[in-house]
Amino acid sequence: MSPVVVTAVFTPAEGHDHELRSALAGALPAVHAEEGCLLYAIHDADDGSITMIEKWTSREALDAHAAGPAVVALNEAISGHVAHPPVVTTMTAIPVGGSAGTL
Repeated sequence: MSPVVVTAVFTPAEGHDHELRSALAGALPAVHAEEGCLLYAIHDADDGSITMIEKWTSREALDAHAAGPAVVALNEAISGHVAHPPVVTTMTAIPVGGSAGTL
């Protein structure tokens, strides 16, 4: 079973950069403790957005995460701090290139 990689791009509401970063950072410990979480990390992007890069052992682990309490808490924490809902992209590796296309 191939790992699943996810990007979630968050655009801060005007003047809410710090609050959004804090809300996202606050979610990290609970998500890292979830079964199947290999990576859950936030990054500042050059365009002002904040990108969450995730890696899960399987689609099932990702689905459990998406339906779990950590995501509910995260959605509550970011409410009012984002310009619009995050843009989420789910990917599976194409096994070519270095390290067989894995992140």
